[in-house]
Amino acid sequence: MQQDYEFGNRLCQLRQKAHLSQSQLGEKIGVSNKAVSKWENGRAKPGLDITNRLADILGVSLDELLHVTATEKKISKIVITGGPCAGKTTAMSWIQNAFAKLGYAVLFVDETATQLITGGAAPWLNTSNRDFQWHLLQLQEAKEKAFEDIARTMKSDRILIVCDRAAMDNCAYMTEQEFGWVLKQMHTNKVAMRDQYDAVFHLVTTAKGAEKYYTLANNQARTETPEEAAALDDKLIAAWTGHPHFRVIDNSTGFEEKMLRLIREITAFLGEPAPLEIERKFLISRPGLRLLEALPHCERVDIIQTYLKTDEATEELRIRQRGANGHYIYFKTRKKKLSSMKRVEEEKRLTQEEYIALMVQADPAFRPIHKERYCLSENGLYYEIDIYPDWPDKAVMEIELHSENQEIVFPEGIDVIREVTNDPAFTNHELARIR
Repeated sequence: MQQDYEFGNRLCQLRQKAHLSQSQLGEKIGVSNKAVSKWENGRAKPGLDITNRLADILGVSLDELLHVTATEKKISKIVITGGPCAGKTTAMSWIQNAFAKLGYAVLFVDETATQLITGGAAPWLNTSNRDFQWHLLQLQEAKEKAFEDIARTMKSDRILIVCDRAAMDNCAYMTEQEFGWVLKQMHTNKVAMRDQYDAVFHLVTTAKGAEKYYTLANNQARTETPEEAAALDDKLIAAWTGHPHFRVIDNSTGFEEKMLRLIREITAFLGEPAPLEIERKFLISRPGLRLLEALPHCERVDIIQTYLKTDEATEELRIRQRGANGHYIYFKTRKKKLSSMKRVEEEKRLTQEEYIALMVQADPAFRPIHKERYCLSENGLYYEIDIYPDWPDKAVMEIELHSENQEIVFPEGIDVIREVTNDPAFTNHELARIR
């Protein structure tokens, strides 16, 4: 069954890439859409003659169609963003050097706004900022797709795609109404646009905390004063807040150490040598939700978390639906505890079909966890405040750290009751357990 399921995942991905529904693919093969659904859900597998026809219709070789996840490439797409004069150009060189040494093929998607502006297509020369941002995003999307398609054909089995800014950066240059119009034209939504990237790393502008180093000299597309740069930096942080893996690298150290901190964060995300997650958890008084929602760097997401059956006592296996306003992305996560604050975490993005198929493996000893999560970027840290519907006066706040000794500053207005990092009663796994 596992082998059939992996084939189903591959078939589903190729069908969607070919822009075919299950019914349309079924018509081309001469079977019902229910048969295609069974193949994709792992409940059945077509014979060799039909598999050959599927490969022809989907435009791939038979080997590619039968290629399962055990030997699939690891392609990670990350974003390096930040305010003006934050060090992005230097960061790209550091990333190339660091991860090429680790055996990654590193691909860079250059900054689309700078490409247009230096090419003479500046936004201030257009009659409509909204239309300019729409065309910029279309070019951004096309460039990223080209890099992703090329990555899949490369010989390397570990590929890192690095976007010098990406889709959500445009939010900082648009009104809410303009952004809504662009999303409609792009046939997408905020959650899908923001969370299509595996991780986002924000470098804070030198106009915040390292003002003497702020300059316009090294980028002809840059026009902001230090005050404008600081305000833009805040808008960019707000635009990306809510992403499941968002890190802010501030100017609390010298520039070289800032670059080293960025490399450490990317290394930890990629799992070199192991995908570690370091976090501390606090029980807090339930904050006012209107107050949270009014903060510029706070974003609400809805989460449904379901635990799956596993044979290992120290391992947690779960699937998660995450998003807002009816738009969701899906993950499968495997966690293994190493110490009170440190654990190995492996996460895989799922399609909606994969998520639904895995629901049958739900562990009956656990109820699904429903919660509202408020993601807050402040003090160079990323806070996640979980609100549970049946907790009237308390909530849980988690802070992800880059080291176990990192200093913590609590957000203003948050009343901390006590730390519960080492209290098993406050893990989601225990909260979900049916007693």
